[in-house]
Amino acid sequence: MWMSSLKDNAVIEGYLRHIRACNNAQLPGIRRPFRIGDAQVGWLKADFATRLAEFPQVASRASGITLSDGAALPVIARQLSDAGWFRWRREDFDIRAEPDGPVLARLDRGALPSFGVLAVGVHVNGLVRRSDGLHLWVGRRAANKALDPSKLDHIVAGGVPAGLTPFETLVKEAEEEASIPPDLARQSIEVGQISYAMERPEGLRRDLLHCYDLTLPEDYVPQAADGEVEAFELWPITRVIQAVRDTDEFKFNVNLVLIDLFLREGLIGGSDAAALRQHL
Repeated sequence: MWMSSLKDNAVIEGYLRHIRACNNAQLPGIRRPFRIGDAQVGWLKADFATRLAEFPQVASRASGITLSDGAALPVIARQLSDAGWFRWRREDFDIRAEPDGPVLARLDRGALPSFGVLAVGVHVNGLVRRSDGLHLWVGRRAANKALDPSKLDHIVAGGVPAGLTPFETLVKEAEEEASIPPDLARQSIEVGQISYAMERPEGLRRDLLHCYDLTLPEDYVPQAADGEVEAFELWPITRVIQAVRDTDEFKFNVNLVLIDLFLREGLIGGSDAAALRQHL
């Protein structure tokens, strides 16, 4: 079993820098609360809040920016996208004040960071347990991806679109991204959730990731299907650990899910693991 010691400051930094990077947003900081009715759902920068308040359905008060009716949000967002505030992605997400709360509106994926609303996603560790140790399927994102092109990624990962549950999204994305049959994808086991608030070039990412493990047969080979992934490679876990610890090759949030995997598998142990868990 491979063990890492966080007593080495360089090793500590190798993991913690990813956790800090994904939690670099200071809220409220310079942002104002965004509400739909009485429920706060997001955070807005001042210039965007000022522009949003120009719509008749929106009120600007000392306590924040309030949209009276969530049904108006898609039309407002489309006009703002047409005006160049953000890129239109043609994929709606459900907007909630809390992860398990009622759906208050729907919003295009490209608008989520500008509104600072909660986004839900799924990440799947594609595991192969061989006689020579644990291995992980690693995908490389397509070079033409708008966000994080050519970065390393999970075998399956994606945002939860409007109307779907995380597990339904997992099964859909598994088939679309990696040609994993639904019956095999449904063997995935949810192992935890990770949340963070991150300042990104596109805006504020407030993400909740549902993390899954999927143990695959040794002879199974995923196939890139929808063009979002260039290819998949099966890596020994020691190589994955080195890439997370020493490089920025993986997409930013993938690092968090992998650190969680290392902890659960005992690849970081003892008091060192306890220290990392306090930050993850």
